[in-house]
Amino acid sequence: MDRRSWSLLVAVGAIWGASFLLAAIALRDLSPGFMTFLRTGFAALVMLPIALRRGALGGLRRHAGAVVVVAVVQLAGPFLLIAFGQLEVASGLAGVLVGSTPLWTALLARGFDDEERSHGWSLVGVAVGIVGVAVLLGLELRGSTAELLGGAMLLLAGLGYAAGGFVVKRRLGDVQPVGVVTAAMLAGAVLVTPLAVATAPTELPSLGALAAAIALGTLAGGVGWLGYYTLIAGVGPARASITIYVVPAFAVLYGIVLLGEPASAGTFAGLLLIVGGSWLAAGGRPRREGKSPAAS
Repeated sequence: MDRRSWSLLVAVGAIWGASFLLAAIALRDLSPGFMTFLRTGFAALVMLPIALRRGALGGLRRHAGAVVVVAVVQLAGPFLLIAFGQLEVASGLAGVLVGSTPLWTALLARGFDDEERSHGWSLVGVAVGIVGVAVLLGLELRGSTAELLGGAMLLLAGLGYAAGGFVVKRRLGDVQPVGVVTAAMLAGAVLVTPLAVATAPTELPSLGALAAAIALGTLAGGVGWLGYYTLIAGVGPARASITIYVVPAFAVLYGIVLLGEPASAGTFAGLLLIVGGSWLAAGGRPRREGKSPAAS
């Protein structure tokens, strides 16, 4: 990849990594339901004009059911789980746990998609990643049952992201991705509206919380996805997927530097194990000694 592509990759990773920081700030004054409504709604507002200009919404009517499934499983559902999980778990640790998505993809593929099934080093990666999850749950989430439940919600969010990917591949492969995400964000906002209304703030939230929620939708939900699709168009999906492994590192960095979250050996050990395991599970390979990069 050229310098521009690497810069875009890091920028998307930084934006998506910041979503956990922004959620932590927004949750100071907003309920998980109301924040999720703003997150999906503003993401849809950013992406809708672009999807319309590209004609990416054409043909979605016949896939309405699949779009709703994606909205629930891959967007609104995980967003709610992350929000509730972050009520108990620090933002950096939340980013690492949600970063388990490639591990879930590898596990689900064994039952749902033969093309994506793990073999050899990929299976080793799954095992390594599971050890990383165990390290985080055992060493970092020992405070209370509520904290462990929050960690479980974050892992389930990663499962939702992975499951949604299979739905998109099987049932929406003939539709432009930007159209799928735009429609699913709109559907997610509609679906979460009753919860948002029921848990709307009774007092005016702080400007910081509102700004964080809006940025969560416009930046992480809108600009981040558009940058990712631009990356896919430029370097292909395999290389673009490297972004996934950058996100947890940024989440931890933001949490430490900007929110003053504690940095422990357990957090970094879990981060390395989950990111490394995810890389192997997704098809990465350890380079043999003496083997040139061009040959890999």
